[in-house]
Amino acid sequence: MIRILMQILAMLVLLIGVSGCAVIAVVDTVGTVAVKTVGVAADAAIGTAKIAGKVVGKAADAAFGSDKPAK
Repeated sequence: MIRILMQILAMLVLLIGVSGCAVIAVVDTVGTVAVKTVGVAADAAIGTAKIAGKVVGKAADAAFGSDKPAK
């Protein structure tokens, strides 16, 4: 009888340990996704700023003339 109780206790301890690992894995995955999402958002913002800068530069060149020397 004691042996069966010890086996049940051992199984419970193992299950608790596994569930803790599962929680850590889920938290790690969520953190990774959040960091990657921020990185993608930053890349998109930087790309948008570069495109906007090119558009503004072309508009300024059209309005004020280019600073490039004529060949």
